Amino acid sequence: MTDIGNDPSHAALSDAEELGHEARAGQEDHAVLKLWLRMLASTTQIEAEIRKRLRERFGITLARFDYMAQLYRYRDGLKMRVLSRYLMVTGGNVTGLTDELEREGVVSRTASPDDRRAWIVSLTPKGRRSFEAMAKEHEQWILEMFAGLDMKTVRQLHSQLGQLRVHVMRGEPPAEEGA
Repeated sequence: MTDIGNDPSHAALSDAEELGHEARAGQEDHAVLKLWLRMLASTTQIEAEIRKRLRERFGITLARFDYMAQLYRYRDGLKMRVLSRYLMVTGGNVTGLTDELEREGVVSRTASPDDRRAWIVSLTPKGRRSFEAMAKEHEQWILEMFAGLDMKTVRQLHSQLGQLRVHVMRGEPPAEEGA
């Protein structure tokens, strides 16, 4: 019987499972594919940790936190349609969250003065206080997770990822080799 702890194939499997997306890239894969998989794996790992901490510390989902974060930026509230667009979810998802958070006294819903069919949602004072407490801890969690990077690296990554987003949004064709 083989000792699993000393079996190199088991160790490789364990590493691959732990690395997730990133483990799919092989030596022969393009550098950009490896970069994409590393970005995806990093984002997935950070998001999972944030979800876990929000659930354990505040009993809240990331969707609720994001919802409240959007409303926090707009003291006068947002039309539900606009909120849905900002959150990149369906109107039904926003309606469901709004119903729940309204019952809890975290948000209020009022009729739009300029559109009879629209509702404006805003955080209540209770909702603002609640979000501020969560946001303060959330910020510390992010700082903790990125503590291994120096500020120069953070600024460079931010700038370069911004360039990537603009490139992708514009749908620019790939640059010619050697151009």
